Amino acid sequence: MKIFTDIDLDGLGCGIVAKLAFGDDANVSYCSYRNLNQRVEHFIDNPDYHNTETYITDLAVNEHVEKKLEKRFQNGHPIQMIDHHVTAMHFNEYEWSMVVPEYSTGKKTCATSLFYEYLVEHNKIQKSQALDEFVELVRQYDTWEWDENNNVTAKRLNDLFYMMDREHFEENLLKRLKDHPHDFTLTDTENLLLDVEDKKIHRYIHSKDRQLVQTNVEEYCVGIVHAEQYLSELGNALHKLNPHLDMIILINAGNKKVGFRTIYDHIDVSEFASRFGGGGHPKASGCDLSSETFEKFVVNVFPIPPHRPDPDRNEINVKAAPYGTCYENRKGDISFIRPLNENAFEVIHNGKKLDESFDAYESAEHYIKRNYTSWLRYDNDHLRHLTKALPMTLDEIKMNYEKVIGKFINNLEKME
Repeated sequence: MKIFTDIDLDGLGCGIVAKLAFGDDANVSYCSYRNLNQRVEHFIDNPDYHNTETYITDLAVNEHVEKKLEKRFQNGHPIQMIDHHVTAMHFNEYEWSMVVPEYSTGKKTCATSLFYEYLVEHNKIQKSQALDEFVELVRQYDTWEWDENNNVTAKRLNDLFYMMDREHFEENLLKRLKDHPHDFTLTDTENLLLDVEDKKIHRYIHSKDRQLVQTNVEEYCVGIVHAEQYLSELGNALHKLNPHLDMIILINAGNKKVGFRTIYDHIDVSEFASRFGGGGHPKASGCDLSSETFEKFVVNVFPIPPHRPDPDRNEINVKAAPYGTCYENRKGDISFIRPLNENAFEVIHNGKKLDESFDAYESAEHYIKRNYTSWLRYDNDHLRHLTKALPMTLDEIKMNYEKVIGKFINNLEKME
């Protein structure tokens, strides 16, 4: 048999399932969108492989190869495509394709889980507890369900995949699944290595947060960063650190790829990616770094300085303070969020109260960050400004801060 599959963990999961099902007869080609069409076309055009049992998983071919696959099927030659991406749903028009983004229960699918279930249904593979557990870990990571369930093992499996070379990782997993069919676990050595890797990832995420550029692209407020490692986890983590953004755009110049990540259900990054010839999941998609996308996401953004992350050690100017919270931006604009009551907050920008009020602190903060590219003002900057504006010493301001800041904001409004 022949299988063409993706180069990520879900794609590798399909390769492992194929080798467990077909043994030495399984010929696995790990492909990217860049080389998939060429490889598939070359294979199906070769008459020596007309009767070879053929699968394409976790990837979708272009229209030209799609027509060739239909012709192959009509000529009685075996072909089966299995995918879970919404952008590939049109392939369900064909008898030889099965694209299922989610089960009837509402649970999201992945290519590995669909391929495994297909082979079980057609009596081509024997189920085991360990294999069930492995497939579920791949599914939870690929759908990002692990984050909701706090299934750290799924994340660690993916981390291990990127730490090791694919051939060694695949060989290790095949042996483990064959030798230990009753359960699937990571070894103590692997967990020790992953503990070190977790710290490295944490540092990488925070270094990239300081490089993030905020801008507007079409109808979206986005954060753009150049990165080559831990892309899925990085995109998700950066969005959680910057929830006022609609999505995170990850530029991988080395691989000439662009990734799109969002944490929001109302944002569909697969639709956004399709505008540039890409696709994927509603919350995680990608496209090629073409001349068009290079111009839009790199050249046009290059002059914009990175945003400043919010301080995490402030003691005085803190978020949701009952006496008000101060923000600033690179232009020197100053914004305050002040609570009116539990369900109403006002924004005072450069001394002028906005006409609009907000029903939550987070909504007011989102407005400030999206419209003014502001950050939570650092304690030292905030106190230094107050000592210059008020006839008080630093110690006096600190001791009476709640009263001082209330009067200060009122004076700003009066001056305006």
